[in-house]
Amino acid sequence: MPLILEVRGFIPKIHDSCFIAENATIVGDVEIGQKSSVWFNAVIRGDVNSIKIGSEVNIQDGAIIHCTYEKSITEIGDRVSVGHNAIVHGCKIESDVLIGMGSIIMDHAYIPSHVIIGAGAVVPENMILESGFIYTGVPAKKLKVIDKDNFQFFIERTAKNYQMYSYWFKK
Repeated sequence: MPLILEVRGFIPKIHDSCFIAENATIVGDVEIGQKSSVWFNAVIRGDVNSIKIGSEVNIQDGAIIHCTYEKSITEIGDRVSVGHNAIVHGCKIESDVLIGMGSIIMDHAYIPSHVIIGAGAVVPENMILESGFIYTGVPAKKLKVIDKDNFQFFIERTAKNYQMYSYWFKK
């Protein structure tokens, strides 16, 4: 059974349609929208500030979602895929984004819709990205434009697949 804890009077609000893996941890001021999923060993820690996660979002295995006390909140839009072992910390991510495996997104970074963050990329504090591009590297830099095929394959397909995977576990 997942570890879901009240912290400082805040109880996580998780939509009934979500899949939460049995060893995921969700604590404090956290809201998760419908048809989202939180996978094995993922941690969503709303103990020091608020975390808002939209609908049809997947927080994959080992990912960490956190923020900074009295400094930053974390907001994640709809249909966002947060890859395995990624760290999303005190930033804003709009809808239809793919955060690659092992990426790090730091405080006050802004990721607009239609962005892919490549595996292992680091988006530094306060960095504002531009919609429609793939970003890679340390620090993250534009690699190339996201064409329609890349958008459909990486962003849409990943979000839809994780909804399908979550149904396998909910049955």
